[in-house]
Amino acid sequence: MFVPVPALASNIEKPAGVPINPADVKRVKLFQPFQQKSVTMHNRLGVSPMCMYSAVDGHLNDYHVLHYGSLALKGPGLVIIEASAVVPEGRITPQDSGLWSDSQIDNLKRVVDVIKSQGSTPGLQIAHSGRKASTSPPFLGDYVVAESDGGWPDRVVGPSDNAYAPHYAKPHAMTIPEIKQMVQYFADAAIRADKAGIEVLEIHAAHGYLLSSFFSGNSNKRTDEYGGCFENRIRFGLEVVQAVRAVWPSNKPLWVRISSAEYVNPDPMGEDPNGWDIYQSCRLAKEFKNLGVDLVDCSSGGNIHGVKYPSVPMYQVQFAEAIKRKAEIQTAAVGLIVEGTDAEQILEKGQADYILAGREFLRDSAFTLVAAQALNVDIQWNKQYSWAVKKARRHNTTKTGGNADMTTIP
Repeated sequence: MFVPVPALASNIEKPAGVPINPADVKRVKLFQPFQQKSVTMHNRLGVSPMCMYSAVDGHLNDYHVLHYGSLALKGPGLVIIEASAVVPEGRITPQDSGLWSDSQIDNLKRVVDVIKSQGSTPGLQIAHSGRKASTSPPFLGDYVVAESDGGWPDRVVGPSDNAYAPHYAKPHAMTIPEIKQMVQYFADAAIRADKAGIEVLEIHAAHGYLLSSFFSGNSNKRTDEYGGCFENRIRFGLEVVQAVRAVWPSNKPLWVRISSAEYVNPDPMGEDPNGWDIYQSCRLAKEFKNLGVDLVDCSSGGNIHGVKYPSVPMYQVQFAEAIKRKAEIQTAAVGLIVEGTDAEQILEKGQADYILAGREFLRDSAFTLVAAQALNVDIQWNKQYSWAVKKARRHNTTKTGGNADMTTIP
């Protein structure tokens, strides 16, 4: 039986990642609260959804409690739980998280409660991997997982029957009834997310997964109402957003992650009118706004195998800025944001409204606290650590007169 985090162990009243000096809240945007609807994140630095490939039949477990709890303990305003498939075949790997069954709600709630207990806001990404399904976890290689090993290579779906890459499964082109049913599966997953206590829901429409692959003419070769012109290619995604918004509580934020460009055109801000580009992304974001989406999470790439990415620090910020200004919607900036000073500059310049970091939180789960130090902000630590870091610490130095050197931790 799951026992909630006791009050003594929680940090709800004084979560890590909140400035101690009120003047710092006014001075530094990264550590200002971010409110959408009834939800307030205590700062503007959050954890991107990152698959952990450790679920069993889509169910989260103790590993996820440990992983997400360790992140929430150190101060991000938002922790987005990894992509959770709306149907079993929607997982990327057999070890992915899922939310296609009511049986998965309780384990998700365990993770949600731990995140909340430390004062962070729990988010969740719902997804379908489309033509990238039934593959191996990246730390095991890059191959299609056979049916005998728990995969489903003969049940992979996409907008058309073209595979993502030569070594990936050949997808089945979805029929219109299948598309309509998938819209309902997304809505059903959203209802379960709400029951588990999720506060921010994100629809995954990026990186070449199902919705993203429909957006792009580079992958969508259909000739019916879901293919061809821009309006047809985005139809499925808009139907999903509309269905989810209808069941997701009106007082809770709804986000969508998109790939803003595909790099078929080597100029990231260039045109790819028959594929997918930043101009189409801006048009799509306007449609999202009209349907009640609160923020667009602006990533890029992932739909076309073998293209080159300009992987330099903050290389995707330009997308967040363009979409924010053209569509007049709030955006999150992502992509190699590894310095607190850089994150602050993005917000100061008005290029985005929120910062999401992924791998940097894996490299250092205390990234929020490190960013605060770089910005000269005296930050709240969780109470279990704060008493120790503020005390004098003994150093093993050469002894002088028999006494060890003492220093104070700032």
